[in-house]
Amino acid sequence: MCGLAGYLGSPVPRDGARAVLGTMIATLAHRGPDGYGFHVDDGVGLAHARLSIIDLATGDQPMASPDGGAWTVFNGEIFNFVELRAQLEAQGHVFRTRSDTEVIVHLYQRYGDAFVEHLNGQFAIALWDARRRRLVLARDRLGIRPLYYTRARGTLWFASEVKALFAALPGHARLDPVGLAQALTLWAPLDPDTAWQGVSTLPPGHVLAIEADGRERLHRYWDWTFPEAGSAARPWRDIDQAAGELRERLVDAVRLQLRADVPVGAYLSGGLDSSGIVALVRTATRTPVRTFSVAFAQREFDESEHQQAMVRHLGTDHTTLRIGAHEIGAGFQRFVAHAETPVLRTAGVPLMLLADEVRRQGYRVVLTGEGADEVFGGYDLFKEAKVRRFWARQPESAARPRLLGRLYGYLANSPSSNPAFAAAFFGQGMEHIGRPVFAHLPRWSTSARALALLSPELRASVAGFDPMALVESRLPASIMRWAPLARDQYVEAKTLLAGYLLASQGDRAAMAASIEGRYPFLDHTLVEFANRLPPQWKIHGLSEKHVLRKALAGLLPDDILRRTKQPYRAPDSQSFFIDGRPLDYVAEAFDPDALRADGMFDAAAVARLYAKARSGKATGFADNQAFVGILSTRLLHSKASAAAPATPLPELETT
Repeated sequence: MCGLAGYLGSPVPRDGARAVLGTMIATLAHRGPDGYGFHVDDGVGLAHARLSIIDLATGDQPMASPDGGAWTVFNGEIFNFVELRAQLEAQGHVFRTRSDTEVIVHLYQRYGDAFVEHLNGQFAIALWDARRRRLVLARDRLGIRPLYYTRARGTLWFASEVKALFAALPGHARLDPVGLAQALTLWAPLDPDTAWQGVSTLPPGHVLAIEADGRERLHRYWDWTFPEAGSAARPWRDIDQAAGELRERLVDAVRLQLRADVPVGAYLSGGLDSSGIVALVRTATRTPVRTFSVAFAQREFDESEHQQAMVRHLGTDHTTLRIGAHEIGAGFQRFVAHAETPVLRTAGVPLMLLADEVRRQGYRVVLTGEGADEVFGGYDLFKEAKVRRFWARQPESAARPRLLGRLYGYLANSPSSNPAFAAAFFGQGMEHIGRPVFAHLPRWSTSARALALLSPELRASVAGFDPMALVESRLPASIMRWAPLARDQYVEAKTLLAGYLLASQGDRAAMAASIEGRYPFLDHTLVEFANRLPPQWKIHGLSEKHVLRKALAGLLPDDILRRTKQPYRAPDSQSFFIDGRPLDYVAEAFDPDALRADGMFDAAAVARLYAKARSGKATGFADNQAFVGILSTRLLHSKASAAAPATPLPELETT
């Protein structure tokens, strides 16, 4: 795992390029604390900060092809590099290292931009074709690793994180009103949009090629796809056969993702997904598996009982990090600085603190169970949408909405506990049942309440923002021919997976501590397999991840196999007050004069929310998400407004 940065354009003089690249890559030292590397050519510069995982001795970047015709820096891992190397050597390619990086330049020279189609991994890649004077940027299929770019001063700038762009462009950091509205509604801006003016993200599964004459081509090489609803084509005899194949594919994904020249650990939450991954890791190694988990002081959020049961069952060498609300409040500023986008939840903070502990224990790589809910229909949202569609067929029914009472039992303030409230809340958007975003409307309506707290001027600037229309404008034309669950999965993947879950709770939380997270459930061949499964094999009645439970039978105790999904959550607004007294930076962020001065939020309306949170009465999702969203936005705005001098390059080895 690493960080990359670079530029393409003429305004950077060659004799000053190293200094510019050094300024950029220094901001990414947390992503690559083991050394820096640079390559400068006329009009182009590449920089790399390395976290050594594969080929510790000879895997430094930038790395060139044997003839010097192609140079690359990349962030991530190519898990099938062993197989690719063998294929390339059989075709006459000669390798100089044992690194997965070298596979990239050889594949490019053989296949051109189609090289990405051969990769099984998680990656963001910048590749300079010195002969054809063209730059290629590529991002992995699921969006596990980030890649941002912006254009300024006649130059294209790109980097793993936004802070590296702004290091080269002081004074350019400004929040974008539309990106902010998206983040406060959809939980994250929709690719390629970001929360920053003029900054784009390369969407997952895309390649951007910029030719010598300036022509650009943005090409999608992979996407989530599903068969048409009711398709008779089914290569499995029954669900048991499919579960058997799923087990084999999971074994293979875990085997590939265990490849490293450093020790590999795993997160263990106590749920089905991470427990299944750890059980599969245990079958692949003879040494005790090193596992890590977060436990919470507040019982509502704590899963340590289930975690310890799995530790005993699997015999892992385990570390539990117990976290209270105060630790979350203390770590939130640092987390937002790494997330670089407004967030509506604090859930990434404990994961960042856990990554700190993993690093202290001497580990650099962890496998996690993230992605299983998106791939196999695990979220309550999917079951909720199933009930709502069933209810919509008889809207006058009093019995059908009562099925919602079977959801959210883990919540202290469940939206389904009061039948009248549940009918009103989940009845929202029923007139949109024929739209592909139908499943997500209750969640978006909850989070979007924060928009009412924007200042009148900012509200006016985003008056035309329509989240439904925006999302639907970026969906494939074929989506309404898919089964309802497939539509819901696709929208979830495009709005929440890469932009929020894999970013704020994945890459950014782990890389803050120089830890690489790996996600076997997001092996793209596994996703393609799962997308072909009939919806009823994923959600059976109101039982989620049905086929996955069958695939993991025999590896896990029955109570874990049968356990209903409990989403990972953490204390939100309560984390920022001690006995009703706000943390100092929180008081500054919510100071009425400061709110009026920056003009982003309605100071009077925010003051009412602040008082509610301070008194402990902000208990619902809408209040908590609005509070955290405003606080994170204010922190980002304050940081962007501050005049930050260029960051000097730390004294580390360079190549």
